[in-house]
Amino acid sequence: MKLLLDTHILLWSAIDELPASAAEYILDESNTLYFSPASIWEVVIKRGLNRPDFRVDPYMLYNGLLDNGYEELPVTTRHVLAVGTLPDIHKDPFDRLLLAQAMAEGLHLLTSDTLMTQYAAPVICV
Repeated sequence: MKLLLDTHILLWSAIDELPASAAEYILDESNTLYFSPASIWEVVIKRGLNRPDFRVDPYMLYNGLLDNGYEELPVTTRHVLAVGTLPDIHKDPFDRLLLAQAMAEGLHLLTSDTLMTQYAAPVICV
């Protein structure tokens, strides 16, 4: 299965605090794991705001993801335009972009955000 990991799943993975239900998907070698530059951007912004849940160094996160075989899914104009087609369920622009990317690329979005399951999209909530 091809999985796009949301930002919090990436952060939890970086600090070894993954919920067991998420680890099951990430450790399954038959899955291909993707991350979005939008997640790195979110970490940069929220770390700069001194958010306590965004303390991971974005450079270390990025390098760690690549070192561990995660694939980067570039943000394209097609993804950005797809955000405009989403119902106004979730207000976080980063999460909306991740969902649009997953939908456009035929990936499952792996998230802990139950609000994301309200979309008619391939979302796995852990």
